[in-house]
Amino acid sequence: MGVIRKTKSVQTLLAIFEKNKAAISAVQLIDSLKGQMNKTTIYRILERLENDGIVHSFLDKDGLSWYATCHGCSASKHLDVHPHFQCQDCGKIDCLSVEIKIPTIPNREINFSQVLLIGKCEDCLL
Repeated sequence: MGVIRKTKSVQTLLAIFEKNKAAISAVQLIDSLKGQMNKTTIYRILERLENDGIVHSFLDKDGLSWYATCHGCSASKHLDVHPHFQCQDCGKIDCLSVEIKIPTIPNREINFSQVLLIGKCEDCLL
C-alpha cells in the first residue's frame, strides 16, 4: 500500500523527517504531535512511509521503535541496511555508514537483520 494521497497528516510527518536528519522515536513523534493527530494515525502513516521506502525502522535497546529517512530505497526493496548506534548516557541514536557483513547460513534465507551498537556518543565522551 503506497502513500498516494499527501494528506495534511502525511505532509506533517514528511516535514519532520526532512527537518530532522537524525532518527526519531515513535514516542517522540506522538508527544510532539499531540493535538494534531492521534497515535493510531501516526503509526498508520509510518507504516505506509516504510512500505514506500521513505523511512526505515529499527528497535532501540529498550524495544522502542525508531524511524529514519531512507536513501535510495523503494517500495520493493530497502537498500539502506546499516547498523545503528545508541548512546547509553543521552539516548541519542545515529545511523552508521559502516558496512557489517551478515553471514550466509546453510539451509536458511535471511530476509531481515538489525544491528544496534550501544556505547557513548562523542558528546558524552567529553
